[in-house]
Amino acid sequence: MSQPYRKPSAAFIGASWFALFAGALTFCAGLWNSGMQLNEKGYFFTLLMYGLFSAVSVQKSVRDRLDGIPVTAIYYGLSWFSVLICLLLMTIGLWNATLTLSEKGFYVMAYLLSLFGAIAVQKNTRDSLDSGPAELAGER
Repeated sequence: MSQPYRKPSAAFIGASWFALFAGALTFCAGLWNSGMQLNEKGYFFTLLMYGLFSAVSVQKSVRDRLDGIPVTAIYYGLSWFSVLICLLLMTIGLWNATLTLSEKGFYVMAYLLSLFGAIAVQKNTRDSLDSGPAELAGER
């Protein structure tokens, strides 16, 4: 049985959505304005989409396990493997890219902000759904 969670504050929900959109849109704007070839842009954009999906998948599988909801070991392992492979592929891609160090840092920070935002938005969504009745969530 899942335990009741406190509903997240509106400020945290807003900050989470802001982090997700700020990171993803900034990353995409950087790709749009870069001098990279189209195939390089596609590689990094695909990594962004795959990274967002895998980060949400990890958050969900970890949360399901904490709530006592069955998660197969293969799905749990694949979720973590997906996040790690995204980070590894981003590292390899940026290492070999012909970008300045400041541009590489820009992409790393925007990517990590996007992943954090995706995890936080998923957590907030889950907490809002699992918060239960208003008195359990501390609301009046």
